This record gives sequence, C-alpha cells and structure tokens, in this order.
Amino acid sequence: MHPNPIFRREADARHRAFARERGFGQLTICDVKGPLAAHVPVLFDDEGAFAEMHLMRSNPVARALATPQAALLSMTGPDGYVSPDWYGVADQVPTWNYVAVHVRGTLERRPDTELRGVLDRLSHAMETRLPKVPWHSGKMSPGVMERMMRSLVPCRFRIETIDGTWKLSQNKTAPARDGAADGVASGTAPGQEQATLAHWMRSIETDA
Repeated sequence: MHPNPIFRREADARHRAFARERGFGQLTICDVKGPLAAHVPVLFDDEGAFAEMHLMRSNPVARALATPQAALLSMTGPDGYVSPDWYGVADQVPTWNYVAVHVRGTLERRPDTELRGVLDRLSHAMETRLPKVPWHSGKMSPGVMERMMRSLVPCRFRIETIDGTWKLSQNKTAPARDGAADGVASGTAPGQEQATLAHWMRSIETDA
C-alpha cells in the first residue's frame, strides 16, 4: 500500500464494497520456491469473513494447499497516467493515479464436494448483473459439467485484514485535481477505466 496516509483515508466498508463489486483479483502465496500468483474470480460473503474461489487442479497455488497458506488477494481498479501539465500549476511532476485493495488472510483448499456450490454461486453473482435471463449450470448437457469439474478445486480465503489505496490527487487543490481529471477523462494517456478514475478524482473527499 502507498505510504502516504492522504491516499488511505477511505473506510473499510468502501474497500469491501469495491472488492465485492470488482469480483476479480490476483491471489498470491509464498511457496518454498518463491512467490506464486493466480488470477481468479472471487465471491465475498455478505459479512466480509471469507471469499470463495476455484483454481485449476494443476495450478501451482492449488498444489501448494496441502495445508492452509497465508495469502494476499490484490484487487485493482481504474488507473491512469497523470501529466503535470493538466494541473495548471507550476513545478508539478508526472504520476499515476489508481485504486487498489489488498485483502490478507488464509487460503485453504475445500473438499471437492463443495465445488459445484462455489461455481454456481460465482456464476449467479455475475450473471445477475447482466440484462438477460441468468445462465446456470443446469443448462449444461448431462455429464458435461461433472467432467469439467474434475480439473477444478474449490478454495476458501478467510479474511483477516483489508486495506486500500485510493490515489486520486487528494494532495492537490480542487481546481488542480479537476484539471487532472479532465486530462484523464480525455482517454489520451495510458491507463484503464479512465472515465471512472476521473469521476472518482472529482468526487473524492479531501482536506486539500
């Protein structure tokens, strides 16, 4: 996480809401041979106590789960390069604005009997966001889902702490921040989801 506390004032509730909405992150553990990472869809429970996910059985992270492992789930949001010219203020330097939430806890493999439930809950959470009748695994031909599930393992991430960086130019005056937001919103610089990033830059609460 960014060391400047001005970028870390958001409440845990906003971190959790962001992570739940994002639904996808980078899962990292430390193996005896070094760090291991997997990119996974994630479903958080309503109380914020744990998250569910699945991994390919052949994934090195899954193979390392003979015993529960300390893990980090990193979830990133919009990001973008900020040119110093956009502030309209002298003596500024380039930077990169972004949102990131880190969830720390313990990752464990769950019994294979729980896999179907995990898959159904994950797909339901995503499908119900779409403007259509939700897909469900019952639409699969008999036996196909079961064959595909053989290559997967269910996992549970028990959440211990959650932290976030919302680097949105809070260290600038409102006019300078709005100018930077206009530059980000133009979509002419490197980054992703710049319209959302610009919106958050304009709406962030700050003492600057």
